Amino acid sequence: MKKAIKLTLAVVLVMGATSLFAQKFGRINTQEIIMAMPETKTMQENMDTFAKELSDNIETMNVEFNTKLQDFQKNYNTFSDAIKEVKEKELNDMQTRTREFQERAQQDYQKKQNELLAPIIDKAKSAIDKVAAAGGFLVVFDTSTGSLAYFDEATLTDVAPAVKKELGITDAPAAPPRGDEQLHAARMGLTQRLERRSGHPVGLEADQRSVDVQKYSLYHYR
Repeated sequence: MKKAIKLTLAVVLVMGATSLFAQKFGRINTQEIIMAMPETKTMQENMDTFAKELSDNIETMNVEFNTKLQDFQKNYNTFSDAIKEVKEKELNDMQTRTREFQERAQQDYQKKQNELLAPIIDKAKSAIDKVAAAGGFLVVFDTSTGSLAYFDEATLTDVAPAVKKELGITDAPAAPPRGDEQLHAARMGLTQRLERRSGHPVGLEADQRSVDVQKYSLYHYR
């Protein structure tokens, strides 16, 4: 009886191992796919335009403030105490409005980027789902996350060519590769432009919402 049980267990283990190795496993760099999509290039162009609009508004506000400040300094001795008090309050209020606008500008920039990037990620995910399902893959690993301690590339099928074909991506990337650090740098570029034009640091930590382009680290299909 014991021999029969052992034999049965051995058969089950062998069958299980055989079934596992018969499954198809894939890999893809999701970030590279997203950055190569034409929609991403369009998004980056829109974000650059939006950032310029925001910084132009900041510059206009600063020009107005500096004009009033120079007038106040130039004619200070001719103003009565009451007028001085009114003008000082006006200048302080303008500074406050500029600072608040800077903070809102960064939040609006982050929000707009999230809104534009989310459908791009969804489209890439749908293409990966479709290719994986059609190819009968059990799992597709996302190699862009760096969460895999080790994997043998030779044992994993690269599904990127099929996904690119599904998305209509040509061999030449539609947009220059920009990873998470580059996207962050783009956001901080707006920060620096705002600070240069305002002369004050911008409190930009208020809204750290972001769409993670690497959120699909592992795809299960069956």
